[in-house]
Amino acid sequence: MHFSRLSLALAAALFTSHAAAAPLAYVPNEKSATVSVIDTASGAVVRDIAAGKRPRGIAADPAGRILFVTDAAASALLALDAAAGTTLATIALGKSPEGVSASNDGRYVAVAVEESHSVTLVDATTRAIVADIKVEGKNPEHAVFSPDGRWLLVSAEDAEQVDVIDVAQRKQVGSIAVGLRPRGIGFSPDGSRAYVACELANAVYVIDMAARRTLAAIPSGKNTAGIAVHPSGRQVYASNGIDGTVTVIDTATNQVSATIAVGKRPWNMAVTPDGARLYVANGRSDSVSVIDTATARKLADIAVGQLPWGVLIR
Repeated sequence: MHFSRLSLALAAALFTSHAAAAPLAYVPNEKSATVSVIDTASGAVVRDIAAGKRPRGIAADPAGRILFVTDAAASALLALDAAAGTTLATIALGKSPEGVSASNDGRYVAVAVEESHSVTLVDATTRAIVADIKVEGKNPEHAVFSPDGRWLLVSAEDAEQVDVIDVAQRKQVGSIAVGLRPRGIGFSPDGSRAYVACELANAVYVIDMAARRTLAAIPSGKNTAGIAVHPSGRQVYASNGIDGTVTVIDTATNQVSATIAVGKRPWNMAVTPDGARLYVANGRSDSVSVIDTATARKLADIAVGQLPWGVLIR
């Protein structure tokens, strides 16, 4: 583990102040075929979990006991025991599965499957496939549940829209125009807004979910890719792959309030449940940057496996 612009003593103190009931951060590493497990209290990688051949997307059940990880090389979804690090099930999917999300009620897991241009819906308990839902966008990357579990928003590499899936109906029921090559998606806590990173537009698009229309396009940085929403809903974070930065967006004004330097090719991110820390996967630096959300300062860079894809915190 290496720290940037902070002494080891200061960094340790900062992490210790965040130690009460601190959760774990799980980081899938595509090239290392592992999931690194970070103790957010100490900032140390405590173990690595074997995860197929090319792990990408990651989600978990509400209790954080079961990890759901896509294995792009095996065209499968892995169910892993988070504590034991063992594989509980391997669910066959279409070719090149990528992003995965879990509904807040723990019922379903949704997987974006690139080459079949579809979203596979899986029963989280039985691990049976419930539906394979075709979408208009080609090469879907993320399929993200709304907080109430009613909708899935789907982003695709070859699109200028996000597709809307009605979970109960098991079908696409609409689409919303955004910028070119939408990537990461995040919802406000109440589900009224969605935020979409559009890589080739270098912007974050704000969506009114009730009206199903775009309210604003916020310039971010070069190759905007990942999105994370603060639990308060007051800030949205966007990673910029070419710039090596994270922009902080004030949701009240839809303006950028800060820009934070991180590692090379920052990708997907996660915020701790208390909102105190943002963890950013840096794909080309083989690290995770830790950001203090109150001060918008980077605290540390934590070495993980090769080509980290994202972060899950439980």
